[in-house]
Amino acid sequence: MDLYRQQHKRRLSFMPWLYYQLKAKHISWAKPWQQEIQSYLRQMETISFGEDCFVAPEANLFAEPGRAIKVGARSQIAANCFLHGPITLGNHVSINHGASLDGGSAGIHVGNNTRIAARTCIYAFNHGMNPQQLVRDQNVTSSGVHIGDDVWIGANVSIVDGVTIGDGAVIGMGSVVTKDVEAYTKVAGSPARVIGVRE
Repeated sequence: MDLYRQQHKRRLSFMPWLYYQLKAKHISWAKPWQQEIQSYLRQMETISFGEDCFVAPEANLFAEPGRAIKVGARSQIAANCFLHGPITLGNHVSINHGASLDGGSAGIHVGNNTRIAARTCIYAFNHGMNPQQLVRDQNVTSSGVHIGDDVWIGANVSIVDGVTIGDGAVIGMGSVVTKDVEAYTKVAGSPARVIGVRE
């Protein structure tokens, strides 16, 4: 493999939206490359992919039986992401580099056309806080996280278990989301609070 192609693959891994802009001469090697990556993941984990997805080889996807990951058509998972099922991604979802998603037992659902920026953390579980027990011995609970369609989640956002984010919402960079977010609402801060509506 020539050095140019190696670098091109690395570029795509960190900016996967470029995959859908490739010229035919690059698609000829990029599509088989993606098919190989996704075939391996389907064999090793409980994962399904829709049509024309992109998964960076540096992404870490783990889906034991009972913790399936379902990736919708034309969705993208960039380099250095960590995904642990159960997780369902709709169509045209993008997860940028370094994001971390763990579905706990109740799962994470992400709707169609949603954008999740770099280094976002979404955890669909929580630990108990009984002062009579060590932290490591606390019970774990899981209510699940539901994110609607056409949501934009900025970089370095944290979303805790039990949160529902409505369609069209915008979550500002660095926010910590601890409560539900209504559709087409803009929130920011720690904890996140309403700063406007999407117009």
